Amino acid sequence: MNNRESLTSSYDFVLPQNLIATHPATPRDHAKLLVYDRANDTITHAAFYDFAKFIPHNTALIFNDTKVIKARLFGHKPSGGKCELLINRALNAHDISVYIRRKVKVETQIAFDDKLIAVVKELNEDGSRVVNFFRDEKILRFEDILPIIDKIGHVPLPPYIQREDNKEDESEYQSVFALNEGAVAAPTASLHFTPQQHKSICKNFAHAYITLHVGSGTFKPVEADIITEHPMHSEYYDISDKAKAILDSNKPILSVGTTSTRTIEFYMRNKEKQRGEANLFLHPNNKPLRVNHLLTNFHLPKSTLLMLVASFIGVDKAQELYANAIKNEYRFYSYGDAMLIL
Repeated sequence: MNNRESLTSSYDFVLPQNLIATHPATPRDHAKLLVYDRANDTITHAAFYDFAKFIPHNTALIFNDTKVIKARLFGHKPSGGKCELLINRALNAHDISVYIRRKVKVETQIAFDDKLIAVVKELNEDGSRVVNFFRDEKILRFEDILPIIDKIGHVPLPPYIQREDNKEDESEYQSVFALNEGAVAAPTASLHFTPQQHKSICKNFAHAYITLHVGSGTFKPVEADIITEHPMHSEYYDISDKAKAILDSNKPILSVGTTSTRTIEFYMRNKEKQRGEANLFLHPNNKPLRVNHLLTNFHLPKSTLLMLVASFIGVDKAQELYANAIKNEYRFYSYGDAMLIL
């Protein structure tokens, strides 16, 4: 990795505010698609409904089937003060990592609708808190919380969307193949697929599913001056037997999203582990070993996601493609347009 690629400042760019997507494309597959062919160094501008035309012959697709939970909760402290809590991830059956937008102490109780209570157990230096959830004085397991927060919680839209969630987000901020509950952020490259398009692609191409429960750490910007000094967040993953068979073969892989990519590449470096905690940081000095092609959205400046894109094409080419996307008014971030790297 050269000096430029190691500097966090090399992954910065200026994005006009009007290019931050605050609502999804309608229909989903009418988002734009920028296709970059590395072999020919060519850029093609297309629409996502033409995505299948660009999938190389004999390629297998790997999808992330995580399902976004309603992780944003509004409650109040015993003093009556309002309190917002964002579930980050389950640490075990009972201990839940969260972020709380108010000062709290250990043993602070936060009351929510439907008789749900969160009790603060630990305060961490990174700003996260560990809580246990209770109902009728009984401690709840993570899976017991899910149907409750599905009723009283809110869709955890990323902070840059800068609006309250609405009914549309309950379906739109979720892939059509979402299955396993646990993510607090959507695997955004997956949001472009309509049911019909996904069904057609799965009929015509080998495919499989992995699960990576996306945590809020995915939005955390790199604050260290040197990218390798960034402490990468950890997320729970599970690789299905069908996906494992594809990963262990020599079949070319098109990874749908950065989350699928991180999971695949973590597995390639830790082959005995089909499930567990993944904390792989891909960048130009830690390139992909197994993924041949990447479908992704356009990401935040100085983010590990942009650095992952640069692990495929280098930071200069990544900046060139992002400048091209800005010039052509592509929409950025979670509800934005897509890029395919071949």
